[in-house]
Amino acid sequence: MNARIAGALYLLTFLTSIPTLVLYQPVRDNADFVLGAGSATSVTWGILLEVLLALACAGTAVALFPIAKRRSETAAVGFLSSRLLEAGLILLGAVSLLALLTLRRDAAGADPASLVAAGHTLLAVYDGAFLVGQSLMPVLNAAFLGSVMYQSGLVPRVIPVVGLIGAPLLLASDVAILFGLYERDAPLAALAALPIAAWELALGFYLLFKGFRPSPMASRLSR
Repeated sequence: MNARIAGALYLLTFLTSIPTLVLYQPVRDNADFVLGAGSATSVTWGILLEVLLALACAGTAVALFPIAKRRSETAAVGFLSSRLLEAGLILLGAVSLLALLTLRRDAAGADPASLVAAGHTLLAVYDGAFLVGQSLMPVLNAAFLGSVMYQSGLVPRVIPVVGLIGAPLLLASDVAILFGLYERDAPLAALAALPIAAWELALGFYLLFKGFRPSPMASRLSR
């Protein structure tokens, strides 16, 4: 049961995260969004989806922690911690955009230049929270959970191998972004994130439709 719940929640993370790429465009396309340019409704829906995304992330950690703990307590605690931290940073990003919407709604009578500067600051907070929460934390998630899944054989080993290969690639990309070698939305950044996305998507589908594979580890977990 835990496997199928975790699988459904992993797939939910994709359903709630991908649309925000479009829903947040009004903030990115309009430098004066805080003054009333662009659609606030679109951004509001994006915030709601990211709250659901954070809850789904936390849910995967809760569902898989007991399974991972029986294989490696260290890896299980590491996965739980990084996944919950990821959820917290997603909420931080959502709160920053919620504050931006509040500024926009209450902008009457305020200095426009100050409002625009505050809006850019809040968007920068979102971008920073995204880089650490939705890009760096998945590296740790893949390292901890991927090692457990590979060693236990609860899922086909090719699935965690993709995650374990993708983790250092995404880490290198995150460091490059941090030092300004390219932007977060650069094609190279998207390419570096593909293996981790593939690992999580494949894991979600497998757990939802297949559950855990029969194995010596699975037998011990069922006792």
